[in-house]
Amino acid sequence: GSKMPLLSVPKEVAVGTAMLGVAFATGVLAGKRRPQATHTRCEGSAFLVKNSPLQQYILDHSLREHPILKKLRLLTADHPHGGMMVSCEEAQLMANLAKLIKAKKVIEIGVFTGYNALSMALVLPDDGRVIACDINEDYAKIGRPLWKEAGVEHKIDLRIKPAIQTLDELLASGEAETFDFAFIDADKENYNEYYEKCFHLIKKGGIIAIDNVFWSGRVLKPRKGDLAAQSIHHLNEKLLRDARVSISMLPVGDGVTLAFKL
Repeated sequence: GSKMPLLSVPKEVAVGTAMLGVAFATGVLAGKRRPQATHTRCEGSAFLVKNSPLQQYILDHSLREHPILKKLRLLTADHPHGGMMVSCEEAQLMANLAKLIKAKKVIEIGVFTGYNALSMALVLPDDGRVIACDINEDYAKIGRPLWKEAGVEHKIDLRIKPAIQTLDELLASGEAETFDFAFIDADKENYNEYYEKCFHLIKKGGIIAIDNVFWSGRVLKPRKGDLAAQSIHHLNEKLLRDARVSISMLPVGDGVTLAFKL
C-alpha cells in the first residue's frame, strides 16, 4: 500500500488517507491520525474528496469484512507504518476476483502485516496457497496469529527474502504458468521486474494486480529524484502498450491496475 499517514474519522471504517481530491487534481490531501485505535482507515477512491460522504457510503454499502480481517486492520492501525496496509475495499475486490477465477495459487509481493494475504487465503480452497514474499518478518508476526485464528495459516507460505529471489526460485522449480493471481505491492523501483517475473509465473487467464499506480498523484509529473514515481509511471506506460495482457486501471485506493494475461 501507499506509505502515507493514517487518517481517522468518527466512523468504524475510515475514509482514505492520501487522495487526489477531484479528477486530475495534483495536490495530495493527507489527514493526521487521531489516537483512537478503534478507527483505522480504509483508503478510498483517489477521485473522491477527503471525508467524502459518498466514499463513506461506498464503504457502508459494499464492505463485507471478515471479523478477523477487521481485527487485523485494527491491530495494524497501531503500527507506526500502518498506512502501508492495502485498502480494505481493494483487498475485497482482489479476493472477489480470485474467487471468480477459482484461484488456487497466488503470489503476493509485499505482505506487511498480512491483511491482504489473509483476505486471499480466506477465499482459496483448503489446498490453495499464497506465496507471500517480504523481507521483514517482524511485520508479518503481527498477522500470523490471526492467520491461525482464521484457520488459514496452512494456506500462507511466507518467504522472508528478496521477492525477486523467491520468484526466480519458483521459475527455476518449474512453476511457470501455474499461478492464478499475483499482487504486486512492495518497493516500487523493482515493479517492472516483479511484473515480468509474475507474468511468466501466471497462467493464461490469470490476473496480475499492481498497487499504488497513482503514487498519490506523483506519477502525473515524476520528479527527477523520485525513482519510485518514475518506475511506476514507466510501468504504467508499458502496460498500456503491452499486447500480452488486457488491462483496467481503477481509482481504488492509491490506484490499482489489473492485468489479465491473454
